[in-house]
Parts: sequence; C-alpha cells; structure tokens
Amino acid sequence: MLAMNKKNFLGTVCAAVALAAVVSACGDGTTRSTGLEFSRNMYDPIAFNPDQPNKNFKNGITAQTPPTGTTPIGFTRFDYENSVEGYELAGAEITVNPLTVTEQNLKEGHALYVTYCAVCHGPEGNGDGTITKDREVEDSRGKRALENFPEPPSYQKSAGTPSSRGGQMSELTAGKIFHTITYGWNSMGPHASQISPEDRWKVVMYVQELQKK
Repeated sequence: MLAMNKKNFLGTVCAAVALAAVVSACGDGTTRSTGLEFSRNMYDPIAFNPDQPNKNFKNGITAQTPPTGTTPIGFTRFDYENSVEGYELAGAEITVNPLTVTEQNLKEGHALYVTYCAVCHGPEGNGDGTITKDREVEDSRGKRALENFPEPPSYQKSAGTPSSRGGQMSELTAGKIFHTITYGWNSMGPHASQISPEDRWKVVMYVQELQKK
C-alpha cells in the first residue's frame, strides 16, 4: 500500500513538473519571450561570429585578414596570376597533367566536360555547343529568339584552329588549359568556384584527348 502511494506521488510530481514546463514555455501572444530556457549556453556560442565586434583585436573586428602568404585549409594554391604573362608561364612550366591518365579519371573528366564545357565547346570540342546555335523560347511574353554566343575555336587537331592567344588549339599545354578554366578568357567566365582544382585537371585530361582527333 505504501509502495503504491509512493508511485502515485511520484507520478503526480512528474506530471506537475511537465505541465509547469509546458505552461512556462508558452507566451501570452503579446511579447517575444520564449519563456524559461534550459541550458542557455547551448544556444549562445562561445566563439565570436565573423561579423561580430571583437575587443580582442585592435581594430575591433572578428574576421581578421589572414597573414600574407598563408593558405586556407582545403585550398590549393595556383601560383600563376590572371594575365597573359601568367597564362604563358603556366603553359611553359606545366606541360604534364599532375594526375595519372586512367580510365576512371577520363570518365570523370568527360562527365565534368559535358556538364560545364560542352554547352559552348560542343560534345567533341568542335566549338558547336548548343548556345552557339539559333534557339528560341516561348513564355507569357510570347516567342522570342535567344542570343547566340560566338563559337569557340575547335580543340581538334584535324581542324587546325588557332587560339586567340597564339598557337594551335590542339597544341595547348596542360598548364594553359588549366589556367583558362581557372580564370576564363574572352566570353568564357572563370570556373574556379565551380570546379575543384583536382576536377579541373580531369577536365584538362579529357580536353587533351579531344586535341588528338
């Protein structure tokens, strides 16, 4: 009997605590209060947010400029500037792809090429991508033609197409192709933010296969 009373008492206490917690967490509809909070330090981070003022630094800014020459974690540095001189230097110093030519790398390079490059350069690198052709769209404003992009030069050796920066497209070195993917050139925008350095080398590998045709 005593044990039964203890169980009933504990059950009543637990129910009362639960009810109090629910009621205290409810607002009255007129304030922004969230009621009582448990373990507030789980919500408020100890570390500063990048945009918060910070008295620990003389300039009062949390997001400090990294020291000159440092490299962020996960970032691969490309030590060639975005210029014609940088392009030529990359072409002269990087003549071999740092990745090993394998069936898997070529397969992934092809997939990346189709995703990012074929729309302009064409599936076989002939410069006949879909956005270089006549296209039209129809919507609530009616039917209208879309702007055509200029055809890029063909990569293929058989086409004998010269590069706008000199030499044949089929003779571009790995460094020149990588530099162009990274920084862009003419109508082609930079792809460094879209394609990782390793994947860029896979694209280079596939493009150099197209150069052989």
